[in-house]
Amino acid sequence: MADLHVELVSAERQVWAGGASRLSVRTVEGEIGVLPGHEPILAVLADGEVRIEATAGESMRVRIGGGFLSVDHDRAVVVAEDVDLEGAAGSASR
Repeated sequence: MADLHVELVSAERQVWAGGASRLSVRTVEGEIGVLPGHEPILAVLADGEVRIEATAGESMRVRIGGGFLSVDHDRAVVVAEDVDLEGAAGSASR
């Protein structure tokens, strides 16, 4: 199965980037899971948690304060207004 390239970006910097098998986020319309091969989508994110299952075997949870999600051609970009690495479980590679 192909990887999903995920980028998590805050207003100040890129927080994390890498291959993932799954990405889960909360949009203003509800929870969404993104796998490789997902249809293109642009969504507004609600305050909540981003969950990334990286292909390197790590799982990461990061609290965000809104933003948006763009998915196209096995690439997902999460642009968050606020990112709280301390307030979430899991590890975050920087």
